[in-house]
Amino acid sequence: MRLRNARVGLLGMALATAVVACGGGQETSSTSAPAAAPSGERVDPATAGDVKGMVTLDGAAPKNEAIKMNADPVCVKANSTPQFQETYEVGTDGKALGNVFVYVKDGLGNYAYDPPTAPAKIDQQNCRYHPHVFGMRVGQSLEILNSDPTLHNIHALPKGNSEFNTGQPIQGMKTTHTFDKKEVMVPFKCDVHGWMNAYVGVLDHPYYAVSDKEGKFELKSLPPGTYTVEAWHEKLGTQTVSVTLGAKETKDISFTFKSAAPTVTN
Repeated sequence: MRLRNARVGLLGMALATAVVACGGGQETSSTSAPAAAPSGERVDPATAGDVKGMVTLDGAAPKNEAIKMNADPVCVKANSTPQFQETYEVGTDGKALGNVFVYVKDGLGNYAYDPPTAPAKIDQQNCRYHPHVFGMRVGQSLEILNSDPTLHNIHALPKGNSEFNTGQPIQGMKTTHTFDKKEVMVPFKCDVHGWMNAYVGVLDHPYYAVSDKEGKFELKSLPPGTYTVEAWHEKLGTQTVSVTLGAKETKDISFTFKSAAPTVTN
């Protein structure tokens, strides 16, 4: 009987240690409501236009790193096929580049925008973060969900905002967080599963998008003006273009990143 109790005690200590290592199992949250929109000029929908575009890769895409999930049987069971990082998300043509964060960097002036009513979301499912790259607003609630029956944690490593590290040991557990400063980009990682990573762009305006698997993106309802638009990729860096948008005009822009794949020599 004493041996059984000792085993139970050791198991409890191990679980407690794991939860503490992941930043704690408390359902901590930053619950402040989104701030009211600041005073300023409002965008006139009757004159607003759109910026559409493509992100492409010049050269062959580097191979995505293979992921080994052997350390957690839950992760192995959830993924029946080999898993790879999402660093280089290329289209069927091998040129279109996805998971690129595109946003208006400069030129918006003194416009004011209504705060978002719905939260941004990130899910830990099948031992991966979903989505891998996304955007949200300053003051907007970020809903963090653990959909897996295993311990996860989400560890944010911002430079301008406050760092946080929240453990989620229970399937279905939700926590929330808000960022109070704009920042492009904030990386996330899981200290339990080292292959898990994601990035969020936090902005004080709604003009951002993430390129899809075919490299396409769209920035909708921009007021007339001249803008600097930036594209960010986690390994390939950033690029900017200038675009001038007239009333009710649609403009196409493009970004081309140079491949980081090593050159093969004989």
